[in-house]
Amino acid sequence: MRSNNSEYAEFLRVLKEKNDLVDVIGSYLKLERRGYDYWACCPFHHEKTPSFHINAADKYYHCFGCGESGDIISFVKGYENVDYAQAVQILAARVGLEVPAFDDRSAEENAEKKRKRDRLLALCKDTARFYLNNLYSGRAEKHLAYLAKRGVSPSTMKKFGIGASLDFDALPSHLLAQGYTAEECIESGVCAKTEKGRLFDSLGGRLIIPIINHMDEVIAFGGRLLEKSDRAKYKNTRETVLFNKSKNLYNINLVKKEKRAGGLSSVIMVEGYMDAISLYEAGFHNVVASMGTSLTKEQARLCKRYSENVFISYDGDFAGQKANLRGLDIFKQEGIKVRVVPMPEGLDPDDVIQKRGAEGYRKCLDNAMPLIDYRIFAAQRKYDLNRTDEKRDFVREALGIVREAESATEREELLKKISSVSGVTLSALMRDLEALPALPAAQEPKSVAVKEDSADGIKKAARFVLAACLLSKPYAMEQDLSEIEFTEEEHRVIAQYIAEGRETGTLRPSGIFDLLGSDSAELCEVLNLDYGDNLDSEAGKKYFLDSIATLQRRTLAEKKALETEKLAAASPEEKREILARIDEYTKKMKNIRIGGKI
Repeated sequence: MRSNNSEYAEFLRVLKEKNDLVDVIGSYLKLERRGYDYWACCPFHHEKTPSFHINAADKYYHCFGCGESGDIISFVKGYENVDYAQAVQILAARVGLEVPAFDDRSAEENAEKKRKRDRLLALCKDTARFYLNNLYSGRAEKHLAYLAKRGVSPSTMKKFGIGASLDFDALPSHLLAQGYTAEECIESGVCAKTEKGRLFDSLGGRLIIPIINHMDEVIAFGGRLLEKSDRAKYKNTRETVLFNKSKNLYNINLVKKEKRAGGLSSVIMVEGYMDAISLYEAGFHNVVASMGTSLTKEQARLCKRYSENVFISYDGDFAGQKANLRGLDIFKQEGIKVRVVPMPEGLDPDDVIQKRGAEGYRKCLDNAMPLIDYRIFAAQRKYDLNRTDEKRDFVREALGIVREAESATEREELLKKISSVSGVTLSALMRDLEALPALPAAQEPKSVAVKEDSADGIKKAARFVLAACLLSKPYAMEQDLSEIEFTEEEHRVIAQYIAEGRETGTLRPSGIFDLLGSDSAELCEVLNLDYGDNLDSEAGKKYFLDSIATLQRRTLAEKKALETEKLAAASPEEKREILARIDEYTKKMKNIRIGGKI
């Protein structure tokens, strides 16, 4: 049964009422209580000092560092990396509510998108079952032999849903018989078409590894060749509406279960599926795989949900890959503590497990280094330190890395390591480090001091007035916003929302996100004022009155300018009337005084 817009709006109200904002965000972040409100380190940007503020009473959050803000739905949407409808589904499931459909064009479009997504998810699930049945059909001897050779037990095979593709034709025939269309088979990525239009299994003949997201949905597949070929050894199904490799991590579903079962102290990140499966088999259940892609911000944030301590465990050639090393800075930007696991030259984690067992890999983990130490280690591997010229090149590159260290203590420790391996004295290294050109200084924030009658001054005044009214500061409660003409469209929307909320007694700051969205730049500036004593001090009250005066003067000045423009073309009688109005506006402007500033 479909509901109308008012019924759906009521559903959203109940949804937000039943899901306590503090409880929901607290299930993702470590919160610090200060008075009636809560603070945390922002999950949407890197910071060491909490600037992510949760207003428990008014049911919204706002980060004073990066400007991210919104209500409970926008938080889940951003943190879980899902769309609006999926965020609503997550919150509804949390409190046992059924999500109704509703009637309007956008709703129909969203419903169609959901129907299509659900259909493709069902197809992928059926495909996974088909591959799994193949593995145990008695016709997948090569696939089973390969898994046995890699030491993958039957219980691990089932846990990961590993399957087998036996040929190129059986899967499309099976899916078509199940009622899926050829277009759906292609859209899901599991099938493709030849130039002549024949449908075929895009991973035909391979060992199949289902890719499952953090919501326990099969969204794609990886395939591994079982014999040498000029084709790629590993292949994924293509990116689809379900699968974006840069936003997913392999085995994140089982890591999520580990976290819920007893917590995780760290996460190990490897490159490929078989690395992850091999480590899991060996007892390292906190492992995910980046699936061979360059690390992305979305993957780093996904990792951070489960632990802020990450071990990067790529293959032994990783040390020489500058681009990959630079890519790890993404973890640092997201506030994640990274340690890089040095692997034996030419070996990947799976090789270490096969040749040295779990204990051998544990020793590699024990030797893991902070990222900056590993970068120096990687630089050292590139050079023959027995050659004078190469030793100098190493020292030069290493000093460039040390310069980026965050503290004098860290720099000194790194210099001691460089001195130990290069034979260059610590004092000489310190002198050379000091002689390097300074890194570009972080750009200072621009001053917000502006003239009251400038465009920026007008905008600043409007923001302050709206912030005080939206957040119901005592000195702003009686201000009639209809007396002020706001020039910015977003300011007018906020003012209208405040006026309607006051009239109905339902004024809540969180409701404004339904009108403007959490990415509104002006709303961010308005909410930024709710920090420190900007709004609550005596100076805030004075500045509010000055801001009202500034906006009133601007309105009168614009009316005066408009009348002045009319003078040239006016008749004598009209000129007298115009001059009278100009005089009136001038007198009113003189009577409006602007005093204190904030």
